[in-house]
Amino acid sequence: MRAGSVARATKETSIDVKLLLDGRGEVKVVTGIPFFDHMVSQLGKHGGWDLSVDAVGDLDVDTHHTIEDVGIALGEAFRQALGDKAGVRRFASVSVPLDEALVDVAVDLSGRPFLHYEVALPVDFQPLGGGGPESLPSFEPQLAEEFWRAFVTASAMTLHLQLRYGRNTHHILEASFKGVARALRDAVRIEGGDVPSTKGVL
Repeated sequence: MRAGSVARATKETSIDVKLLLDGRGEVKVVTGIPFFDHMVSQLGKHGGWDLSVDAVGDLDVDTHHTIEDVGIALGEAFRQALGDKAGVRRFASVSVPLDEALVDVAVDLSGRPFLHYEVALPVDFQPLGGGGPESLPSFEPQLAEEFWRAFVTASAMTLHLQLRYGRNTHHILEASFKGVARALRDAVRIEGGDVPSTKGVL
């Protein structure tokens, strides 16, 4: 079983992540930021993972700490689940549409953290979700980049994310998360027995 489990606590957040790479897409994500829950859930569902994320953060200060720290914890769990990466496909790429938006994604389970993020938001973008009777916080779209940077660094992978075109901020971000999920689902697929590197290690 390729599984990872991380409990991470700081003065700003407390996060528990459980991840099964070869799952059935059973997902439960609770961070206190509804739109962010929706995005992280895309990773589990379209990645084919069983994923549980429980996060409590200082949302009265800002959502930044919670979003970044979930990225760190999820990245650590993903790296843990991959183990020595023996037999994985390693590379994968995909283009994912959501209505008018189209996003290109390429990943390499390289062991070298690198993020290229070229996702230009509409000039009139607004925070997404939040509000309601419980006054739940909205999601600041520019924090998606901070999530990916944290995830990439903690998981030690190379990720290129590029928006080809799109106008709706929700569609752009959701296509991004679904695209990464599908690319990772392909990249972690076992298709051999050796570590896919001339160095013998990733």
